[in-house]
Amino acid sequence: MKSENGHNSNSSFTARVWSILLPLATILLPLTSQLLLLNSCTSIDCPVQNRVYTVYNLVKSDATTDTIEVDTLTITSHRANGTDTTLLNRLSRFTTYELDISYSQPEDTFFYELRDTLGGVYLDTVWIKKENTPHFESVDCQATFFHRLTAVRSTHNIIDTIRIINPIVNYDASIQHFNIHFKARY
Repeated sequence: MKSENGHNSNSSFTARVWSILLPLATILLPLTSQLLLLNSCTSIDCPVQNRVYTVYNLVKSDATTDTIEVDTLTITSHRANGTDTTLLNRLSRFTTYELDISYSQPEDTFFYELRDTLGGVYLDTVWIKKENTPHFESVDCQATFFHRLTAVRSTHNIIDTIRIINPIVNYDASIQHFNIHFKARY
């Protein structure tokens, strides 16, 4: 349909609408995208419990729970930068304990020192091989690694046996990863 001036009225109406919407869109589109980005960043919930560690269960030779009552256990390790760090210091009266593991090393080494009340000092070394998998939650969250335990061994000076009972290491703090049985000391 043609208007009085000979132009198509639908095309002139469309041109007028676009002349209004286009400047408005150039203002609203960047503002809307920024608001969406800000809103999406603040809605990410990073896990509160983001510590990844292994849990050790003390067991007797018959697989029942063992307790170290009066003896003390100290565990140290070498860091990637070559320095030593104490992970547990004189722990006593326990049936389980937790150890942090490295993020990206393929094998961790732990040095055990068990002291009894008679003055005896027992040393052992534990090596844990693992596969490391980066775990991504969000750019807003701290970087973490999950692990799959593949092997464990010790020098067997004071540790009789150590076995992997659950190879998956992640945020789940209820999972026990190792059963460890110490030799008789008295």
